[in-house]
Amino acid sequence: MSSAHVDGTGGFGETEGGFAQRALAWVERAGNKVPNPAILFLALCVGVIVLSQLLDWIGVSVTSEVIQEPGGRDGIAYDDPALGPSDNGYLTVEERFEVKGLLTVEGIRFMFTSFVPNFLGFTAMGVILVAMIGVGVAELSGLIGALIRKLVAISSPGSLTYIIVFVGIISSIAADAGYLVLIPLAATAFLSVGRNPLAGIAAGFAAVSAAFGINVLITPADGVLTDFTNDAAQLIDPTVELDLAANLFFGIGSTIFLTIVIALITTRIIEPRLGAWDRSLADEDELAREEGPEIDEALESKGLRWALYAMLGVFAVVALLTLPSGAPLRNEETGEIIGSSPFMSSLIVIISATFLAAGLAYGKATGTVKGSDDAIGMITKSWATLASLLFLFLLIAQFIAYFDFSNMAQVAAVWMGDILEEMDVGDAPLLLGVIVVTILVNFLIPAKIAKWAILAPIFVPLMLRLGIEPQTVLAAYRVGDSPTNVLTPLMPYFALMVVFAARYQKDAGIGTVIALMIPYTLILTVVWIVFFFVWFFLGIPLGPGSPV
Repeated sequence: MSSAHVDGTGGFGETEGGFAQRALAWVERAGNKVPNPAILFLALCVGVIVLSQLLDWIGVSVTSEVIQEPGGRDGIAYDDPALGPSDNGYLTVEERFEVKGLLTVEGIRFMFTSFVPNFLGFTAMGVILVAMIGVGVAELSGLIGALIRKLVAISSPGSLTYIIVFVGIISSIAADAGYLVLIPLAATAFLSVGRNPLAGIAAGFAAVSAAFGINVLITPADGVLTDFTNDAAQLIDPTVELDLAANLFFGIGSTIFLTIVIALITTRIIEPRLGAWDRSLADEDELAREEGPEIDEALESKGLRWALYAMLGVFAVVALLTLPSGAPLRNEETGEIIGSSPFMSSLIVIISATFLAAGLAYGKATGTVKGSDDAIGMITKSWATLASLLFLFLLIAQFIAYFDFSNMAQVAAVWMGDILEEMDVGDAPLLLGVIVVTILVNFLIPAKIAKWAILAPIFVPLMLRLGIEPQTVLAAYRVGDSPTNVLTPLMPYFALMVVFAARYQKDAGIGTVIALMIPYTLILTVVWIVFFFVWFFLGIPLGPGSPV
């Protein structure tokens, strides 16, 4: 373990190390001088209002094909895989995108009438509040701390990082649960073995977010991405029909590869540059809450057994509601469980209920939960810690709604796609162009499904005409979709990472998180692109029956 930085900083040392070390320290210092995130997003809202009006007066517009669901619901609005495709399939239609000013009559009316609906419709807010019911009880009862101690006890020092990263990558099967559960657990796990908890946050965030586009399993979002790809490809060849496993082999290979890369970045770059953690820089109240009360070892073992029984009980109930034919958590019409089904839509509720039941059982066995007042108090306390974050979410929701209303993101995406289409180059440069455009658009539209609804009708038909298979284009899109998630403040959970970091370094801000994540984004972007092209040139199938 390296020693604490000589300059007394809690993040990257500012007066030591080489150029990269000093550059990251400068990024952290400069980023933390940015106003409070709430003020920043308020300023961004004003900027969008002014810029949209200027572009409206100029008359900026583009025309492109987009994907819609019959009935008029625009495909680009989707970012909830649980909604899924309709039974009638998606439609590809031509649409004109014009930048709409927010200072027009329509724009002003939108800002005033949509303020509350924008906030209520901000998915991240509901997800966090529901998840924290269970996670808060599990944390404050001491269950989380006990689980971390067990994880550390059974893991070798060298394997802990790899376990956390791998679990973080595959957590996308449960949508956003990784952000709320895995990342704080990673910080606590690192802390429990004497490692810098900020490195744990960085490793967890990179795994959950920078590798969000791939998995060793088929995720809920894969169904929607595949449908969008099929509809776009059928503009050129009506016989094209990708299945859900079209990128499965590439996803498995990428998961293993990125697990190794992210773990190495954490242990070889992030931890040495952070140095030893200084407890005096942390929020002691938050640390006390995470570490939980001291529990006798025998009681702790009893509590973990009770927690296991409670968890199995929840699983049994969910199984009864899901597995039998006609069960209420199956899709009412198709009977499927994975994909568009109540079960997939309920994952956050199921996860929260599991943590709640396990936390209550653990607390009852160890004496940390003596009655309903204790349990409700834990939930209330966990929600209270989210107050500043909820206000920030209010402003982020407005900014995203204003940006979406203006059509500036859609215009930018189509414009970059048109530039790529006009380039007269070979297959590899075109696929690299798909990745680069996706990376750039991701800063404006982090939502994976919304972005592909715009880009698929641009890229897939173009590549198909040039002899590049749709599943290859989709794989290239996955490579460009995720690495920059950890740097864009438009990603709904970015603000939550600042909150997590502030637990261990009270002065942590946006700059702290950006400085932590820049090495991941730069290295993952480069090595994943190289990995993709090695896969491409070797001709390895991307999935069962899906040649590259």
